[in-house]
Amino acid sequence: MTNPANKPRRHFLGRTGAGTALLALAPGVRLVDLVLAKDEDEPASDETRWGLLVDANRCTTGCRACVSACEDEHALTKTSRKRLDPQWIRKVELVDESSDRSVSIPLMCQHCEDPPCVEVCPTGASFKRADGMVLVDKHTCIGCRYCMMACPFNARSFVHEEVTGQKSYSPRGKGTVESCTLCVHRVDQDRTPACVESCAVDGHGALAFGDLKDAESTVSKTARLQPHRELRPDLALNTGVRYRGV
Repeated sequence: MTNPANKPRRHFLGRTGAGTALLALAPGVRLVDLVLAKDEDEPASDETRWGLLVDANRCTTGCRACVSACEDEHALTKTSRKRLDPQWIRKVELVDESSDRSVSIPLMCQHCEDPPCVEVCPTGASFKRADGMVLVDKHTCIGCRYCMMACPFNARSFVHEEVTGQKSYSPRGKGTVESCTLCVHRVDQDRTPACVESCAVDGHGALAFGDLKDAESTVSKTARLQPHRELRPDLALNTGVRYRGV
């Protein structure tokens, strides 16, 4: 978003330093190499915008298929200190006070068209790929956590502890911030995100993924047929994740 009232704060963030993060990334892996392009001949393109449609009418309170799949795919190891555990997807319960109707939905990075996290990042570690994916380069993240404060969806986690068992396609590091990547490594191989795949097999088919700019994609066709909305439309972020039945 462009808000002149915020400019002085942005300039301050750009000049302010923070302690150097302690990285423990997978040996020989650079996140920026993984996410900027499918390969040297096929860069991410703004002709595509990846998006996710969540059908709250199909999502049930007790189902954690998407959460478990995300944890397994990215080796998000649980610790004894639960409040510090990374959460790339979390299930939340929403209640309509006027009708007492409640829904259970997965909440993750909303992959905004104009992401606040990118706007406040002093090093450029938080960035948006040409195809709309909002990501974090762990090699330049200094762990200042400005992005966590800026995110209106509380969708980012800070890695407090040493990382073990990480996957080469999903490097992580102590002292860095992380969030849902829409399984960029899968998408660049023409596969669906782990949460979507698991929801189709073990869940209730509440997730649809695809190119929002492709009128023939499943997610576009579903969005045309079913009313849907973004969370916090008042912020005008044009999120890549939309919800039906909320």
